[in-house]
Amino acid sequence: MESVQATKQRFGIIGNDPKLNRAIEKAIQVAPTDISVLVTGESGVGKESIPKIIHSLSHRKHGKYIAVNCGAIPEGTIDSELFGHEKGAFTGATQTRSGYFEVADGGTIFLDEVGELPLTTQVRLLRVLENGEFIKVGSSKVQKTDVRIVAATNVNMFEAIKKEKFREDLYYRLSTVEINLPPLRERKEDIHLLFRKFASDFATKYKMPTIRLDEEATTLLEQYHWSGNIRQLRNIAEQISVLEQTRVITGKSLHGYLPNMGSNLPAVISSSKKDSDFSNEREILYKVLFDMKNDLNDLKKLTMELMQSGNSKQVQKENEGLIRKIYGDDEEEDVSYEDSQEEEAREILQIQAAATPTPPTTEDKYHFAEEIEEEETLSLQDKELELIKKSLERHRGKRKAAADELGISERTLYRKIKQYDL
Repeated sequence: MESVQATKQRFGIIGNDPKLNRAIEKAIQVAPTDISVLVTGESGVGKESIPKIIHSLSHRKHGKYIAVNCGAIPEGTIDSELFGHEKGAFTGATQTRSGYFEVADGGTIFLDEVGELPLTTQVRLLRVLENGEFIKVGSSKVQKTDVRIVAATNVNMFEAIKKEKFREDLYYRLSTVEINLPPLRERKEDIHLLFRKFASDFATKYKMPTIRLDEEATTLLEQYHWSGNIRQLRNIAEQISVLEQTRVITGKSLHGYLPNMGSNLPAVISSSKKDSDFSNEREILYKVLFDMKNDLNDLKKLTMELMQSGNSKQVQKENEGLIRKIYGDDEEEDVSYEDSQEEEAREILQIQAAATPTPPTTEDKYHFAEEIEEEETLSLQDKELELIKKSLERHRGKRKAAADELGISERTLYRKIKQYDL
């Protein structure tokens, strides 16, 4: 059996992390069998290396090795790509076509991003795994194939199964052996090794001196989160190799190439920030609703108290104030009375409001009912008549002056004089 170190040299794998070594060791052990393997890990960790190791160390190494990116093939054509189709099976099928499972007979198929497969395709794949049978699109003839399937995904398969996006039976058939590759941030000692390898490769490619990092830049490189893993590290090494004039890279220079340096977990923090913002908005909405409820209760209470006191003008003023508070209308509405009858009605209300007795004070509220019974009250009409008489007496019968004092028009006063036969 080939050693882990020899395998890493053969396939150009850089690093000495124990988790990485264990993943390669499992690939070497499972290679001589025909067991299906599921490779898991974040995007960019180098999952494509594992199926190559398995195929190269298996008895199928002389057969075909086909890598298929399931996430890149449209849902409408993926069945045709994998299993083939007959002529006339669908629009554009001008001739019979062999699928990957037919072409790779006797070899290995690597299904990358297998978690993106449609459910209908998953059913077909399950049949291949169970008995090696498949049917071309547009055909009724069952065909046999002998392929080794190695799949890979960066999707949380248990979450996908829970959401019914991936078949549970297919998952257990694919993951007879599961190999997990660790993210780059968990391989801190390997980060600088990988960077130096990429820097050397790009120096050769672009025919320029190799860049190197000073101590501060090396520390910064190892502390970075690397959400894009090895793919992101390679990309940054290439950028620096091409753009930097000096070949010694300082921490300050490197900092400009590392996005989201202010946070080790930018995606998680962004998500929690959204949740926090939503929570704050919800709390504000609840507070507004509770305040509105309290205002409405105050409005009801005030209305009942003032209606008992008989002060309709005060009721109107207080109600308008509370309504403006509830609905945020700080500006009073300008009401124009174009119709003379409406103007007179308003003025009559003013007289009646002025004639309405003052409500009891807070000190007297508990004895209010008793005092009302004891007081000699006059009707509203009598009080209106009394006010008009007193005003006319004060102004010696001058209707204009009396009308101004009462806050009504002279015409309305004249009509009231006639009404009460003064």
